[in-house]
Amino acid sequence: MSVRPEAGEPAAAGPPPAAVAAAPRRRRLHPLTFVVGAVRELIALLAAGATGLLVGGMSTAFYFTLAGLGFGLAFHVAGWVTFTYVLYADRIELRRVLLGRSVKSIPRDRIRGVDVTASLPHRLLGLAVVHIDAGAEGGEGTLNAVSRQEADRLRRVLLARPTADRRPPRRLLARVTPRWYLYAPLSGAYLLTPFALAGSVLGTVYNLGDDLGLITRQRVETVGHDVAGVAPALAVALLVLMLLAMPVMSVIVFALFNWDFTVHERDGSILVERGVLTRRAVSLERRRLRGVELTDNPLERRAGVVRLGALITGLGDAAHRGRLLPAAPRPAAEDLAARVLGPVPGPLVAHPRAARGRRVARAVAPLAGVAAIAVPAGQPWVAYVCAALAVLAVPLGLDRYRQLGHASDGTRLTVRSGSLRRRQVVVDHGAVIGWRVRRTLFQRRLGLATLFVATGAGDGGYSATDMSEPDAVAFAAAITPEWLAPFIERPAPEPPGKPDAEQRDADQRDATPGGAPA
Repeated sequence: MSVRPEAGEPAAAGPPPAAVAAAPRRRRLHPLTFVVGAVRELIALLAAGATGLLVGGMSTAFYFTLAGLGFGLAFHVAGWVTFTYVLYADRIELRRVLLGRSVKSIPRDRIRGVDVTASLPHRLLGLAVVHIDAGAEGGEGTLNAVSRQEADRLRRVLLARPTADRRPPRRLLARVTPRWYLYAPLSGAYLLTPFALAGSVLGTVYNLGDDLGLITRQRVETVGHDVAGVAPALAVALLVLMLLAMPVMSVIVFALFNWDFTVHERDGSILVERGVLTRRAVSLERRRLRGVELTDNPLERRAGVVRLGALITGLGDAAHRGRLLPAAPRPAAEDLAARVLGPVPGPLVAHPRAARGRRVARAVAPLAGVAAIAVPAGQPWVAYVCAALAVLAVPLGLDRYRQLGHASDGTRLTVRSGSLRRRQVVVDHGAVIGWRVRRTLFQRRLGLATLFVATGAGDGGYSATDMSEPDAVAFAAAITPEWLAPFIERPAPEPPGKPDAEQRDADQRDATPGGAPA
C-alpha cells in the first residue's frame, strides 16, 4: 500500500480522465500474485492439517492437506489467467473469461470508496489488494493483487474530481497514540483471545499425541490426579496468571489491528490507514457522509472512552470500513466528529419520567416471567436464579433510561439510547429522508412514542425511544416542517364575519346602558 505525501511535499498530478479515456488498456493482475497465493496455500495447509487433527487424526489431516494444495493452486492459476480489467473515463470494467464470460462495469460516479489492503506477504513483495465499493447500485469489485503504484493510481483516479487540476496536500485529522492501546481491555472484544488460542493449541496437541501413541488413558488419568493434587497456592497463581494474560493479549491484538491508526483528508475523501501485519487504507467520500456514530459500553464510559464510526451511503461492511477511531478519549472523538461533520449537538433533552418505568419493566419482565413459569414446573433453582437476575436488571433498566436523549442545533440532530452498548448517532438534517412515529399499546397508555429517523446510511435509520408524543412530532416538524404539515391537526378557523365569544360580550356591553351586559 502506498502512502501519500504529507502536507508540504511535492505531489505529481494524476492522469486526467481524458487521458484515461484516450488509450484504455487491458491490464492483468501482478504476476507475483502467484507467490502470495503460494504463501496463502501454506497457511491453508497448516489450517487444514490442524482441522484434520481435530476431526479425525493424521490420515484425515493428510487428505485435507492434499486437497487444499491441489484446489488452491488450480484456483490461483485460473484466476490470474482469466482476469483482466480496463479503466475508462467513466467506468472500470472487470472481465473474467473461463467457461463463460463475465463483465462487471462499475460507474466511477457511483464509487463510494476504494479500500487498499496489504497483508504482510503483499507488503514484502510490493503488492496491494484494491477493493472498489460502489454501493447497491454500482456493485463492488476486487483486484487481488496489483503493485503498490498501481493501487495508489487506481485510488487516485477512481476518486478524482473532474474539476481538480492538482492534488491538494493531505491534511491530518487524527492519529491514535500508543497510550490509547491500553483501552483495549475495556471493550471486551479481545479479552477471550487467550482462551481461544489455548483451546485450539490444546485440541491440536491432544489429537496429535493420540495419533502418535503419546496420549493413553492411563497417562490422562495420571495427569488428572496430578492436577487434582496441585497445591491451592499454585492453582491460585495459575488463575492470576491467566487473568493477567487476558488484558495483555487484548492490548497486543488491538495494537496489531490498529497500529499507526491515522485519519487524513484529501481529494474530497477521508483516508483511514491502520494495521501492522496487514496494512489497510480505506477511502471514504465526504460528499456521501451522512453522519457519525459514537458507541461505548459501561466500562468505556467510566474511563471516558468512545469509538467513532462514519455513516456513509451505500458502504458495504460499514462496521469495519466505516471506522474512524477504534477506542479513544471522548474529547478526541468529538473533535474528529466536528472536523468531518460538525459539532455534536447538545445538551441532550431527557425523555419523560414515564419512560423510566417502561425501561425498567422491559429489563425485568423476561426474567420475572421465566421465574413465574419455573415455580409450577418444579424447577425452584431456576426461579431463584431468574429472580436474582431480575433484581440485578433493575439498575440496568434505570441506566437505559438515563442514556435516552435527543437534541438538534438547527443543522444536525442526535439521538442516543442503550446501556450495555450505548449508541449516539449524529445526522445532518439534509440526510434525513423520512420519519416514522411508532406507538405500541403500552406507549399510548403512557403518552410515549418512538421516533424513527430514516437516513439511508449506516443501519438505514435510528430511533429516539420513548419520547413524549408531542415532543416526537415537534422534533420532526422543526427539522422538516413541510413533510409533517399534512399530518398535524390544527384548530379550524372561525367563519368570516363571525366574532368570537369575547368580542360578542364586548359588543353587548357597549350596546347596554351603563356598560353592563344584558
